Amino acid sequence: MKKAFLASAAIALSITLSAGTAHASAGTHTVTNKDTFWTLSQQYKVPLQTLMNANASVDPMNLQIGMKLSIPGQGQSSETMKAMADSTTAIPLASGGHVQGPGGYDYTYTDQMSLTATAYTAAASENGKWGGVDYFGNKLKVGTIAVDPKMIPLGTKLYITGYTYDGLPSVGIIATATDMGGSIKGNRIDIFVPGSTQQAMKFGIQNIEAYILK
Repeated sequence: MKKAFLASAAIALSITLSAGTAHASAGTHTVTNKDTFWTLSQQYKVPLQTLMNANASVDPMNLQIGMKLSIPGQGQSSETMKAMADSTTAIPLASGGHVQGPGGYDYTYTDQMSLTATAYTAAASENGKWGGVDYFGNKLKVGTIAVDPKMIPLGTKLYITGYTYDGLPSVGIIATATDMGGSIKGNRIDIFVPGSTQQAMKFGIQNIEAYILK
């Protein structure tokens, strides 16, 4: 189950930018309270994945007060920022294809992955002090999944199928990676399901197929 200590994180930041230069230098900030990589990315207008890649050794679920984080320079070129955002993406783009998803719709995908899946709910005991919201602060709903962002970047849309669970559509779901969990690492995802923790435990650990959608 996802023990998401969504948390813990972020920031009263001080970026050390050179006022008179054409390219702003990278800055640092000191972690204080409540904010996350997501709030930092919004405050400094740096893509979330770029910010996380610039701090690849830091567990985004376990930011510690007083920790120093790097803020990529806001003056860097868009090509450089994109390269940083893509640098730890672990999903190899295959030739892709088409798959029929929920409602009989045809979806174009870039890659197919075999993953291990568990399930979680909006229970406070599974989500720390943040309650039933994802990493971005959105209410948890069917279609929310927690991922390891080094494996599946946040914001990725997927078609997930191959599971067996009464609380989810049997044909599969169209999901978006908008959450993380301290125990979600590598080829594992956590699928949000409505209901109680006891019900979600019946999901167990299942092998599923995921299609990365365009």
